Amino acid sequence: MANAAVRLDLDGKPIKPITICMIGAGGFIGSHLCEKLLNETPHKVLALDVYNDKIKHLLEPDTSEWAERIQFHRINIKHDSRLEGLVKMADLTINLAAICTPADYNTRPLDTIYSNFIDALPVVKYCSENNKRLIHFSTCEVYGKTIGSFLPKDHPLRQDPEFYVLKEDASPCIFGSIEKQRWSYACAKQLIERLVYAEGAENGLEFTIVRPFNWIGPRMDFIPGIDGPSEGVPRVLACFSNNLLRREPLKLVDGGESQRTFIYIKDAIEAVLLMIENPERANGHIFNVGNPNNEVTVRQLAEMMTKVYSKVSGETAIESPTIDVSSKEFYGEGYDDSDKRIPDMTIINRQLGWNPKTSLWDLLESTLTYQHRTYAEAVKKATSKPVAS
Repeated sequence: MANAAVRLDLDGKPIKPITICMIGAGGFIGSHLCEKLLNETPHKVLALDVYNDKIKHLLEPDTSEWAERIQFHRINIKHDSRLEGLVKMADLTINLAAICTPADYNTRPLDTIYSNFIDALPVVKYCSENNKRLIHFSTCEVYGKTIGSFLPKDHPLRQDPEFYVLKEDASPCIFGSIEKQRWSYACAKQLIERLVYAEGAENGLEFTIVRPFNWIGPRMDFIPGIDGPSEGVPRVLACFSNNLLRREPLKLVDGGESQRTFIYIKDAIEAVLLMIENPERANGHIFNVGNPNNEVTVRQLAEMMTKVYSKVSGETAIESPTIDVSSKEFYGEGYDDSDKRIPDMTIINRQLGWNPKTSLWDLLESTLTYQHRTYAEAVKKATSKPVAS
């Protein structure tokens, strides 16, 4: 940690160093949170995951000033007896582990439900039984569809924020029919939220629930065939990045009419650090963490990414940069979607004084610069045809 001065919380009290058990530390969010904690705080991290590729640079024992403050434990929380011991060793547990790729909700609904509900049960149990604080990562998908989506398309109330802005303490959770297995993820996440909340109400568990709204940045997801399965379908930004790297049209599911907001990972991690270091303000709360100022349709996102990638790569866009595909063709039978996901920021602003800063253009420029530098050469090699001798 560069600055050893006494750090104060939002109420002016000294922040005491703690030990954090971070489950899923090797993923996109975990890697950025580990960096933040090691660079800017005195806290220790017990990093739990099956893989550590995205945090390898933090685990070099002889070259980092924080070598004594991070331990990597390669475990699968489904069946590892070490989990409870690691939770007991820590002051705070952060659970990031999840299957959170829309393509999987449809094709692997059982894995999705087990990963996001069943596998999370022991984490909640161990925290509650051992009086350990828990920050549980949920999803904005728990809101499901907006009330406005059930109104006629030309109905004036569809433009009323009361019918589409999503509030942690007021908005209903509206899902599609059971046949639409796309909602397996949202249902599992909502149920574990309800369990965490009930443990707090009945057994005094100190908890905070985080609902991320499309966190974007370097190291997000994977590029199929390069650092992930060739047949894999990552989330929208990585999916579009893959198309741009391969100079393929960006596929717009059902015309790309869904509206989303996107937030830069570094802004979001600032919010999480405030939750970690201000337990009196964060405990018992559910927080939306997103950027309502960065709202676009998926089609607009594709158009913006095409422009940004041309700038950072120096390559001109292909003649037909997008192509429309049906959700059935792209995701398979049983897919469904929400129309809008716009977070209300009242609670997190009131409790933690936090607001996002980075514009959509800037976060895309940072992310696509990373994607191009990291993957462009590997994609060219993978797609080039062997030359005949």
